[in-house]
Amino acid sequence: MKKQVNATGFGVNIAFSGDVKKQNIVTMVQNCSTGKCECMSDDTKQKIQNMQVSGEDGEVKLSLEGDITTQEIEDALAKSTVLNTKK
Repeated sequence: MKKQVNATGFGVNIAFSGDVKKQNIVTMVQNCSTGKCECMSDDTKQKIQNMQVSGEDGEVKLSLEGDITTQEIEDALAKSTVLNTKK
């Protein structure tokens, strides 16, 4: 799976491509919104105002709105158990 993280005027977009299932990204977002993940600090979580998943298996986009940096999101993606669990 490839991950491309880009800053926007409103926050950060992440484009996942290759071996990616949309449901896995949805699960990651749900875990983050309900506090069931440890991938980012509470400080970073509080900065995110909105998370939206779009696309389909193989090409999924996650849009995050808030005062966050690409580095914060790249660090969180590296710690995500949903994304980094071996099959």
